[in-house]
Amino acid sequence: MPSSPTPFLVLTPREVNRAAVAAHPELTAVPYDPASPIATETTRQAHGIIVQTEHVTPTLQLLQQLPQLQLVQTLSAGVDLWDGNLPAGVQLSNARGAHGQGTAELVMAMLLAHVRELREFMEDQAGHDWATRVTDSLHGKRVLILGAGDLAGHLQAMLAPFGASTTLVGRTAREGVISLAGAREMLPQTDAVVAVLPHTPQTRHLIDAEFLAALPDGAIVINAGRGPIVDTPALLAELQSRRLRAGLDVTDPEPLPADHPLWDAPGLILTPHVGGDTLGNEERSAQVAAEQLAQFARSGTAANLIHR
Repeated sequence: MPSSPTPFLVLTPREVNRAAVAAHPELTAVPYDPASPIATETTRQAHGIIVQTEHVTPTLQLLQQLPQLQLVQTLSAGVDLWDGNLPAGVQLSNARGAHGQGTAELVMAMLLAHVRELREFMEDQAGHDWATRVTDSLHGKRVLILGAGDLAGHLQAMLAPFGASTTLVGRTAREGVISLAGAREMLPQTDAVVAVLPHTPQTRHLIDAEFLAALPDGAIVINAGRGPIVDTPALLAELQSRRLRAGLDVTDPEPLPADHPLWDAPGLILTPHVGGDTLGNEERSAQVAAEQLAQFARSGTAANLIHR
């Protein structure tokens, strides 16, 4: 009688993750506490683990004690906290596909708030001032999207009905995507730049003083990727001069200290890294994570693997 296949053991931090893993017969969920992970006889047999950004240091310590570990699966699209810090031979996969629509919605809200002057109208409301005026529109605006993945695709689709023209920017040029070198040439004719890139050595301070200076007066800069993509002092200088406007869902530093000048910068809409935090988000990320683990258990690869 043939033996049963060895179960692919997955350390899971929450009940929602255990439920998602249980939907795949090739996976077996093993609970663990990411705040205080302990390497037991059972956890040491784990082949995969779902990790959270809230408890990076103790989790990285746990990973070093898992000799059977093959895959680390995040619940976020960003992997900068994990990439380069895993044991040798362990692969990394993210939750691309779980958060793109929610974050794209927040970017749209920021863009619309700026062009339709919603902050200014709210100030008028607070002062009981019925001040009518003509505002700008997204129609005809030229939007440069730094990124070409799931989030960028959602944003491009959302902008299309508003009559805005969009250009996707990737590490290399390909059909429908231009290179960063090509993007820099477009900056003087760009109305809004939206960064939805991961944080890597190549993207750190990509939006620096030179990049910002190339944008026309009144342009909008949105960062929904990672804080260090933007050179904070350079952006702050442009905001304080009131030449540019911005929307930041991520900052550098993050969390933003209470006394940081960004809080009071003119022309800035600031949110505390909540782009993907919509109802049902936890379930979506759990399902994506479980599916990636199941793919890996079956074939040794997964759609969301991070290729170094």
